Amino acid sequence: MTPVIAEFLGTFFLILLGNGVVANVILKDTKGNNGGWIVITTGWALAVFTGVVVAAPYSGAHINPAVTVGLALTGQFPWLEVPVFILAQMAGAMAGSFFVWLVYRDHYHRTNNNLVKLATFATIPAIRKTGSNLISEAVGTFTLLFVIFYFTEPVMNGETVTPIGLGSLGALPVALLVWVIGLSLGGTTGYAINPARDLGPRIMHAILPLRGKGTSDWKYAWIPVAGPLIGAAVAAGIFLILS
Repeated sequence: MTPVIAEFLGTFFLILLGNGVVANVILKDTKGNNGGWIVITTGWALAVFTGVVVAAPYSGAHINPAVTVGLALTGQFPWLEVPVFILAQMAGAMAGSFFVWLVYRDHYHRTNNNLVKLATFATIPAIRKTGSNLISEAVGTFTLLFVIFYFTEPVMNGETVTPIGLGSLGALPVALLVWVIGLSLGGTTGYAINPARDLGPRIMHAILPLRGKGTSDWKYAWIPVAGPLIGAAVAAGIFLILS
């Protein structure tokens, strides 16, 4: 498996299982309806675990553009490979979201609330306030990246710096990290902490034939992209200062 395919598949399973648990909890007449925040955060943590297990041996399991950019900023990943990794992550997120819709399509038909439908694709803030929402995403991603930097170790391979990646200590520590971020910091914006996780599925929401789906909320869409990238950059800067 090539690193690019690994990033696609890792992100695919991340979104399939992550957005899948959201759909199970909030769509009408599912077995998991009204399961609550603990079910959602646990499902997302295990989705991260699955994505990392699949991708880590081949790509380091970034499965998140903020991780890719953060590793590049700290010299642990070559900048020339950043665009193709991000494209693979976006494609994987879109594919994962498509299959969530495919699995739950009958429940989408029974759900009348447009915001509930959107929430199975993209994040929606609990209180819509640009500055606060941006800070929430930045702080959550800062936490993710700063700790991840201590999970990784650069390995020299000729002239290329290749990250051992998130699998260097196993997938479980990363899953636990995402779990605690969701439990502790996710209540404000839904903790996208991953531009591909939000933008890819939001695009799918816009193009899929969801009956009565309403708006894809593009006015908010830049926050779960910019916030994680800001958080990643700050984490990288502090990590370099302390290193």
